[in-house]
Amino acid sequence: MVYGVIVTLIGIFDDPAELEKAQGVRINLWMGISMLVLGGLFLLWLWWRPIEVAPARDSGDEKGPEAHGEN
Repeated sequence: MVYGVIVTLIGIFDDPAELEKAQGVRINLWMGISMLVLGGLFLLWLWWRPIEVAPARDSGDEKGPEAHGEN
């Protein structure tokens, strides 16, 4: 999201030469805004559906991997 803020600010303060190269479209502004929106959507997604870590499976063997010949 930080990169989105930087690109948005660059798009706001583009000089006329940059606008002429992009045929009058403030491409940095639009890309920066789209990055901010997408980053915000990802943060909302993380908030709505947090990552759940499954507990480690226990094989029922207390001896560990050494007893099976695994190193």
